[in-house]
Amino acid sequence: MDSPLVKRRRPSLSLPILRTSRSHHLAGNLTLGNLISSLGEASFGWAIVLFSFLTLLPLPPGSSLLTAIPLLVTTIQMMLGYPFVRLPKFLARMKLDQDKLRRTVLRLRPVTRRLERVLATRRTAVFAPRKQRPMGALLFLIAFALFLPVPFSGWFPAVSLLIVGVGFVERDGLVTILGLVLGIASVALTAVLLLSIAAGAEAMIG
Repeated sequence: MDSPLVKRRRPSLSLPILRTSRSHHLAGNLTLGNLISSLGEASFGWAIVLFSFLTLLPLPPGSSLLTAIPLLVTTIQMMLGYPFVRLPKFLARMKLDQDKLRRTVLRLRPVTRRLERVLATRRTAVFAPRKQRPMGALLFLIAFALFLPVPFSGWFPAVSLLIVGVGFVERDGLVTILGLVLGIASVALTAVLLLSIAAGAEAMIG
């Protein structure tokens, strides 16, 4: 039995990305495909985490049309029952800048640190293989809400996908469920905004 004085290892979401990217950078082959494949069996989780990070960066309006594409690809593959992520060649061969990637990960460190404090391996039945396809379908819907160029709504599905990805990486079913609930709320918010925009456009035309 472990001593009660033994402190539980706190998971790190940043160190694996930083260490793996540095290793590939030194080897001269830091690409998106190599980074994802080297992060291990939880490649779907790491892919969702990495691509969600990308969408949360301060980018010009409309950038979500591009940054959401890898998330759409990843969630479609989950929905189809793929055992791991298979990025299209144009995405897999994409070169990554080690310095920019490092700055991005460190910039989001305050967010990931808060998540790390509550993560634990629990409710792992959520990750049963038979649940991968329906979960992939739900995540695709959330990613599609992110893809739509609806003002003021993009960050919400991105955050929910980040939480789901973190839950996958650390096998925390409770955190994953929380991310899915937030994702459903983000889809509802996007639908309401779309209906409001459509109603406003119809009123102007009328």
